[in-house]
Amino acid sequence: MRNRQSVIEKKMNHETQQPQQQEPSVLDYVKSLFRFGGERIQLSKASEHILPAASDEPSTVSSQSQEHQLPIASYQPFPWRALLALLLALIGQNAFEPPATASPLGVAFYLAAFAMLGWAIYRGEWNLPSPLRPSPSGKKDRGEGEGNDPLTYRRLPLLISIPLAFWAFTLFQDNLFTITNTSIWLLAVVSFVFAFWIKKPDQSAASSSIRFNFWTLLLIAATAFVFFFRFYQTSTVPPEPFSDHAEKILDVYDVSQGQTRIFFSRNTGREAFQMYWTLLVAKLFGTGLSFLSLKLGTALLGFLTLPFVYLLGKEIGGPRVGLFAFFLTGIGYWPNVISRVGLRFPLYPLFAAPTLFFLIRGLRTRNRNDFLLSGIFLGLGLHGYSPMRIVPFVIVAAFVIYWLHAQSKGARKDLPLWLTMLALTSLFVFLPLLRYWVDHPAEFGFRAFSRLSGTEQALPGPAYEIFLSNFWNALRMFNLDDGEIWVHSVTHRPALDVVSAALFAVGVVLVLVRYIRNRHWLDLFLLVSIPMLQLPSSLSLAFPAENPALNRAGAAYIPTFIVGAMALDGLVTGFGAEKKRAVFAWSVAGLLLAVSVYQNYDLVFHQYYSAFRQGSWNTSDMGQVIKEFEKNYGRTDTIWIVPYPHWVDTRLPAVWAGIPNRDMAMWRENLPSTLEVSGPKLFMVRANVEAPEFNDTDTLNLLKTLYPAGQLRLFDSDVPGHDFWIYLVLQQ
Repeated sequence: MRNRQSVIEKKMNHETQQPQQQEPSVLDYVKSLFRFGGERIQLSKASEHILPAASDEPSTVSSQSQEHQLPIASYQPFPWRALLALLLALIGQNAFEPPATASPLGVAFYLAAFAMLGWAIYRGEWNLPSPLRPSPSGKKDRGEGEGNDPLTYRRLPLLISIPLAFWAFTLFQDNLFTITNTSIWLLAVVSFVFAFWIKKPDQSAASSSIRFNFWTLLLIAATAFVFFFRFYQTSTVPPEPFSDHAEKILDVYDVSQGQTRIFFSRNTGREAFQMYWTLLVAKLFGTGLSFLSLKLGTALLGFLTLPFVYLLGKEIGGPRVGLFAFFLTGIGYWPNVISRVGLRFPLYPLFAAPTLFFLIRGLRTRNRNDFLLSGIFLGLGLHGYSPMRIVPFVIVAAFVIYWLHAQSKGARKDLPLWLTMLALTSLFVFLPLLRYWVDHPAEFGFRAFSRLSGTEQALPGPAYEIFLSNFWNALRMFNLDDGEIWVHSVTHRPALDVVSAALFAVGVVLVLVRYIRNRHWLDLFLLVSIPMLQLPSSLSLAFPAENPALNRAGAAYIPTFIVGAMALDGLVTGFGAEKKRAVFAWSVAGLLLAVSVYQNYDLVFHQYYSAFRQGSWNTSDMGQVIKEFEKNYGRTDTIWIVPYPHWVDTRLPAVWAGIPNRDMAMWRENLPSTLEVSGPKLFMVRANVEAPEFNDTDTLNLLKTLYPAGQLRLFDSDVPGHDFWIYLVLQQ
């Protein structure tokens, strides 16, 4: 005992004799915050209670066990400042709800919220944990030392993949997928990926067991709720198609007739993915070539995006962030609406989400397999929706930002290799469209360049002024104004609900503060990715009124909801781990999510539905008239619709009647030709008894002259201004 005491005394004496390290000045600390590389000056223990920062050390808990544990924290004061900051932000955001836009009162409340948030951050009540997390191998992911690429490959598969790719490229010359060229193309892709794929150690025994606990139940419940939210009233919301849907159904019909195109030139050109997907959905669910098949197909695509939102949120902030992001995205009006409308819109976030997930995970784990997977999803996405063409630039930005930061230490020499692998993989997958691009560059790029340049319409002003204005308007869409395109939005309101918008605004500040403290590349990339993913919308220079557009900025909702989820996670963490505090924190989170559910339900199923019903034409009613005529008289070839400016697309009523390849237009000047057709006839004509200038009386007068015995009746729609005339001819 005496010997042990003497050892302790010697150790204490030795420590007291150590020279005291000079404390850095405040100026030195501030300078260290603005360095990309190197070590940041850490605050002393005495000052940690004043400006708490997340630890630079990752947790030693495995990523698997993290999913089922809540953060463990020491006692801390009740976070009333954080709650007050959130309340002020919610009041400010609510002031931006229609009819008020950019309300000065809302701005004032937000300024007060940010001031209170700064105080909450200063006192440690609302902070985000460090973005550094353990790699799957269990090594601390500090961006240094081990984990470099092995620089190996399989020679034979690589040598096979290159000539196969060139062969497939030559066979795609006719803009058609065939069994031969598709088989060779897929074999080239598989061979190339296999040539660089790294075999991982067998982890089947460790990963085969699935633990069924409260967290699992929570995930299942959230999934079931979101599933209901996404597919409820799919057949009626939105209620009516418009011209773009007619074009899509004709494209799908062409595929069903064996015209397996790579690029569909109809309606300024479209990539192929949705056409084949819709035909598959129509076959599986028995819905035929219909508006419902289009809507059900895109709703499924939107739902399939959500698992990758969860995985990306988990990768960035942990499982709880993943869950919050999954739920907020699943119920969000913005992702829900662009997924329901039946067009290609959800394909942009569908493929952007896994592309970003595997990219970010690859840069963390330094496993080339993730970059190969990222390249596969990037290539697939380029077959989906043209705004996906901005994602390669987002990927390059991620590599550059990562390279500039200290976390890339020890991996910088491998970054060009990983980027090349990703790019070549996506190029192999993109190969069919690449051939079409080479053969038809004008057609391939027309849609994008018609918005970016004066190809279709002259720019209304200097390009840089329009871009800066568009860029600003795109940034405002989250909290203020989502634009004027009624087919995929509730116009001139924030793109986010009140709760999500407030959390997003707070989250941006929290991520920015964490970046200034920790200088972690992922925080900067998360913030930069949002406006970059909006570029397909903000680059609409020739048609600035089309910006912001929720469809062309669709992938931006991925980091947006993740940032909001991080803010909510930080709020819950700020209450600490004590049981009563945790219950209260989860009650607050539950209340916020419930309010978000309530508003998003109203936005999708009431406001959007009503606005869409008023803005679209009731072609379904015309389809019912066609069906009744066919039931009574056994034919549809003597049914015609007389076109009128800004009225129905005359192909859509036939789609409702189950005739996807029929245009029922009969122009007024051609009506006399119908006299040569025998049998019962039916004509549908534009009507508007409330606005006579939109009532097609000229056509009615001509029909009465041609068929004096015809029967005229008005179809009285329950939507004002959507009536139409029915002129039935049973005898000439």
